[in-house]
Amino acid sequence: MKVAVLCEFSGIVRDAFIARGHAAVSCDFLPTERKGPHLVGDCLSFDWTGYDLVICHPPCTHLAVSGARWFKNKMVEQDKALEFVRALLALPIARIALENPVSIISSKIRKPDQIIQPWQFGCGEVKATCLWLKGLSKLEPTRVVEGRHARVHRISPHPDRWKSRSRTIPGIAEAMAAQWGNALEMKASF
Repeated sequence: MKVAVLCEFSGIVRDAFIARGHAAVSCDFLPTERKGPHLVGDCLSFDWTGYDLVICHPPCTHLAVSGARWFKNKMVEQDKALEFVRALLALPIARIALENPVSIISSKIRKPDQIIQPWQFGCGEVKATCLWLKGLSKLEPTRVVEGRHARVHRISPHPDRWKSRSRTIPGIAEAMAAQWGNALEMKASF
């Protein structure tokens, strides 16, 4: 199965699919943090025709409700961010997952299909993560664990704080690869 992971510099989701035998590539304006198939540039400038699945992680800087106190000062940026989300969701791919924290996507485009938490996937943290799905089933929790600390919300201010907050929890990436990758493989075998 061919998988594209858009707006991912970390390579975490890409590598979870590769570990399960899929042909996966990540794409971002930044180089990847992990060695592996990665395209640098605007993900909308690449042709994703022929891909079975696209997983999108658009930047949440102008979308997340955690920054609501600044919304009135960044209407132009919000409009551009929402336009980007609409373009990702409109890609001519049968299966798309778009991931973002609780954000204005819910009120300006549509409500998410699912909200998941890291503690449902082996990491005892809280960070509500919304999924907008096209042609995919909801993720089933894989390992519910104790602990409900908000690590990402308490990361000290520093220039790369946004990177630390935006990396996908490995347990969630593994669930995506196992559940969505396996479901697509089973459909292809019939």
